[in-house]
Amino acid sequence: MSTSLNLGTYSGIKVQIHWTFWLLFLFIGFLVYSQGGSWQTLFWHSLFILCIFFCVVLHEFGHALTARKFGIGTRNITLLPIGGVANLKKIPENPKEEFWIAVAGPAVNIIIALILYPFISLETYSAMDAETLQEELGMITSGNFLFYMFIANIALVLFNMIPAFPMDGGRVFRSLLAMKFGRVEATRIASGLGKFLAVFFFLFGLFYNILLAIIAVFIWFGAHSENITIQQIDLMDGYRIRDAMITEFTILHPDDHLGIAVDRILSTTEQDFIVMEHDRIKGILFMADLVSALKTIGKHAQISDVMDTEFSILNTEEPLYSAYKKLKRDNRNFFPVTEYGRLVGVLDMNNINEFLTFRSAFDY
Repeated sequence: MSTSLNLGTYSGIKVQIHWTFWLLFLFIGFLVYSQGGSWQTLFWHSLFILCIFFCVVLHEFGHALTARKFGIGTRNITLLPIGGVANLKKIPENPKEEFWIAVAGPAVNIIIALILYPFISLETYSAMDAETLQEELGMITSGNFLFYMFIANIALVLFNMIPAFPMDGGRVFRSLLAMKFGRVEATRIASGLGKFLAVFFFLFGLFYNILLAIIAVFIWFGAHSENITIQQIDLMDGYRIRDAMITEFTILHPDDHLGIAVDRILSTTEQDFIVMEHDRIKGILFMADLVSALKTIGKHAQISDVMDTEFSILNTEEPLYSAYKKLKRDNRNFFPVTEYGRLVGVLDMNNINEFLTFRSAFDY
């Protein structure tokens, strides 16, 4: 069952809402109720949230469409309570490309703010005394709605451009550093600053804004994860799939029964299997599918009834980091490896991790 609601595909990019997004409306409803607001007030606050997240979607399309200009696709755009995420298919390796992709999102919010500017009167609000201003802006209404939208888009620009990697500002910071220090060192510095700011945001948010504390957690783990990923890709530089692939593995036949696979799993460290017939790869039997099938059709069923026939094949001469990227983004990270059309090995994430362990320990 999917945890996200699909809103459709636009410019070839799927837009979806994560289920946690709806918790934001419960939170807004609680705030309005606790402050004695009316149903009308709740309507304007809810409409404001929807409009802000529409701006967030446009912000993410700014990233996605700019990335497309550099040949980088986007899997989807997902809306979360803390904002939006454009899931690019790969991390831009060129610092200049990353710079333009990162600034494209905030640039969209600047354009939206410029469009709204003629319809609001900043002079009127700036001329009000503190008490009148608080009364005027205490709740979102039809009279101040556009002003709130203007301020929110400016706030999105300022907040996103904070150099807390992996936020937009952090990516801009890394891209500038990468032009001088290289990608690995730039990521280390940018992620270090991002984690430092995340700790500050978290402590500040605990006392003043719990949403900021939640965002800080995402920033910390995002910075840590991408720093590790870049370091791992660097360790794989110059190596090919043949250097890390598994060359001793079990081959099953489509007519074999599931019990044979169970016996191999219990007697070896293997979990997934290549299924071949007449020297041709017919499918892959994944342990997850095997367990599910044992519960429904029993161990005497044939492997051909359970195996996955949609799979990717790797080549021994492909760069190892390209396989790593495929393994990271694919839920089923087990691939056959061929050379001149002949099966010579398999590759999975466990094997990649073992390779990286020894590669980091000494010059493998």
